[in-house]
Amino acid sequence: MKKILLLSVLSLGALSSVTPVSAQTPAAEVSPLSFNVGLTSDYRYRGLSQSAKEPAFSAGADYTHESGVYVGTWFSSINWIKDAGGKGTAEVDLYGGYKGALAGDIGFDVGLLHYYYPANALKDAGMKNANTLEVYGALTYGPFTAKYSHSTTNLFGVANSKGSGYVDVAANFDLSDGLSVVPHVGYQRVAKNDTSSYLDYSVALNKDLNGLIYSAALVGTNFKERNGFHSTYSGSGDKSLSGRGLVVSLKKSF
Repeated sequence: MKKILLLSVLSLGALSSVTPVSAQTPAAEVSPLSFNVGLTSDYRYRGLSQSAKEPAFSAGADYTHESGVYVGTWFSSINWIKDAGGKGTAEVDLYGGYKGALAGDIGFDVGLLHYYYPANALKDAGMKNANTLEVYGALTYGPFTAKYSHSTTNLFGVANSKGSGYVDVAANFDLSDGLSVVPHVGYQRVAKNDTSSYLDYSVALNKDLNGLIYSAALVGTNFKERNGFHSTYSGSGDKSLSGRGLVVSLKKSF
């Protein structure tokens, strides 16, 4: 789930990229194609651990046209499919959309995002096919971004959850010298499964060294406060997948 490798937001969600310039290309022109690789101590998405609180590796590629149209793909290792009775250990995201500007400094971003989980025959009670399609829209103003994602399928294997929605608000404050602070809060509404809905939050400190991004983030949810227990899967034992934790990440864009 191009979820927060927590380069949060891994926006770690919003993923920053550095595009290379070849020796034959004028300095004003940059390549529309970019790549990224990452490593995190715990792959969190919307506050929940996707890797059973173990390290995860990710890689992605993006193509952005000068018109604002973009497409991309992103991969991460995961544990939750296996822990929920499937055999898959990977998440593959496919997405595309359009970015542009409205009046003044207000920007927008609309698109589709498909989460694909190979071998995701889930066996935990009440779970279905985990593959999920969402349509999203976002507005930005200065350092602030507000985004809404709406599922057109069941949400990550939850039965009868078509039409679920996730709203989040984040900011990226530049502290100079490559340092930035990224606070975030979001709310996941699970359709027809109100007890599965929850709030998540994070605060990340990022350091950008010429495209190599170091990040440390405090991440948490109110899942236990809302439900009386932490999010778990049958194969994850007593690991709290929704509890507070510190996530450290490293990402390189090129």
